Amino acid sequence: MKNTKRFTQIFKVFSNINRVRIVLILAKKEAMSVSELAEELSISFKATSKHLIILDQFDVVNSKGKSSHVFYSLNRDMSKDLKSVISTFSED
Repeated sequence: MKNTKRFTQIFKVFSNINRVRIVLILAKKEAMSVSELAEELSISFKATSKHLIILDQFDVVNSKGKSSHVFYSLNRDMSKDLKSVISTFSED
């Protein structure tokens, strides 16, 4: 039952194409601000911020504030199950 619950959480995290796109973008970049990601995704700042909050809650990304901006990067120390799912996205 524990694994089922964990997989349900993982599916929720990656159930939105924009969250998947954020992960793929950050996998290729060092760090990006919310504004930069929003522009790259062609979605609003607010929507991008909401997606990043979800990814941050599940330790997929790291956030770091710097001079009134928040920069996000992929969490290289995330759990193996998350890394495994992300690696399947990268294969496309």
